[in-house]
Amino acid sequence: MRYALNSKKMKKIDDYTSEVIKIPSLVLMERAAYEVAAVIESKIQKSDRILAICGMGNNGGDGIAAGRILYLKGYTVAILFIGDSEKATEQTKLQLKIAENLGIPIENNNKLGEYNIIIDAIFGIGLTREVTGIYADIIKEINQNDNMVFAVDIPSGISADDGSIKNTAVKADYTITFGWQKQGLLRYPGAEYAGDITVADIGFPEKALQQVKPDTFYYDSEDLKRLPIRKNNGHKGTFGKVLVIAGSKGMGGAAYLSAKAAYKTGAGLVKVLTDAENRLILQTLLPEALFAAYNHTDGQKKLPAELMQMLEWATVIVIGPGLGQSQPALDILKTVIMKAQVPVIIDADGINLLAKELDQVSSETESRLNQLSKMLKDETILTPHLMEFSRLLNKPVEELGNNLIDTAGECSYNNKLIYTVKDARTVIAHQGQRYINRSGNHGMATGGSGDVLTGIIAALVAQGLKPYDAACLGVYIHGLAGDFAAKEKGSYSIIASDILDSIEDIMKAE
Repeated sequence: MRYALNSKKMKKIDDYTSEVIKIPSLVLMERAAYEVAAVIESKIQKSDRILAICGMGNNGGDGIAAGRILYLKGYTVAILFIGDSEKATEQTKLQLKIAENLGIPIENNNKLGEYNIIIDAIFGIGLTREVTGIYADIIKEINQNDNMVFAVDIPSGISADDGSIKNTAVKADYTITFGWQKQGLLRYPGAEYAGDITVADIGFPEKALQQVKPDTFYYDSEDLKRLPIRKNNGHKGTFGKVLVIAGSKGMGGAAYLSAKAAYKTGAGLVKVLTDAENRLILQTLLPEALFAAYNHTDGQKKLPAELMQMLEWATVIVIGPGLGQSQPALDILKTVIMKAQVPVIIDADGINLLAKELDQVSSETESRLNQLSKMLKDETILTPHLMEFSRLLNKPVEELGNNLIDTAGECSYNNKLIYTVKDARTVIAHQGQRYINRSGNHGMATGGSGDVLTGIIAALVAQGLKPYDAACLGVYIHGLAGDFAAKEKGSYSIIASDILDSIEDIMKAE
């Protein structure tokens, strides 16, 4: 697990380190500059020509110092300083003076065409305003030139908080960020502008991190060790029983994908409750699954007793994939919500049905959230994509997408529900904690992909992971499976069953 910070938390860490712990800012700047120079040196040739484009803040000072380090190693380096040097920070003024004393060329005019390596140190993580004027012009030219670009801490023009573009932004090949990952580098479009990211240790002590109580994190390959330990003497019951309630008439594929994903991720038993007309496809494609049927046309005259038995049988319940929004589907959902005593994962049409129920209560987001927390049991996992999330909260998709980290986090305050909001970089929130997923690719934007995800999460819960941990790890595994499928098939050609088939490759890699 790795932490990701926003600009406010990072600023507090910086201030605490220098003002309380008394590590001078200039020491941190030198450490940062050496890390930047080291990454650049590993990627370029001695014949390359380097231009450090630097602003007035400490980010500019980092860039000047990095240029100086490379200059002293024999590289051709010049500095283009943008802004009024008299208004620069004290550390940046000092770095400029050192560069001048060493004879490093300080350019006053834009000469980007004479250099093939650019150090972007115009704006750091504190940027909140729109980029305009000469700054926007310089950034536009950087992006138009065929240069290799190294961003210092964050590409200039990207919000460190949410990855949004402040009118325009540098598109970097490499970003060297300091201390901890930044939220804006994990979310799009910031992630796309950052290129290859290096998180560099420049000497911030752990004690400084503790002051900000980090609440946002992401996983890397080491976190596959979080998979449930499988006992050598285990049996089907040991590894859990997953009930998948999915698939209206003609939508058996959703039930199949979710159920098979649960088996592929290690569940001991999977039972599918679906429309009776899906029997043949399910029993043909997945004979390992137990099967139970209901008929959409007869309401639930024969259903309650059988359903209660299944709810008591299950270790975890998935409801929603391809379920439809009929009255029988709503009746089943209400029964599950009221009667289930095990963790429940609500997806797809389950989310849409909930949204319709909330429409009868209020159009106001806060009231809807309060009602939802009353309707659902603690640690219920909701897995909406952005459109479903929009329906649930009654907010525009654009508004949610622009501020997804904070919005998901706000939804999870004062309740114990788990919001797994699917996006290019999925965000999961629970009791103020936020997980941002880094795995996956655009090829996974295909029908049925979400059904596979619900099965993966369900299997992890069935095997003993806590629901929030299962949601985070499940989304990460799902993305890794998608990445594996993309390597095998190409991102244009991935279908949901490719992701499904790749789960075993990820589990083997562990």
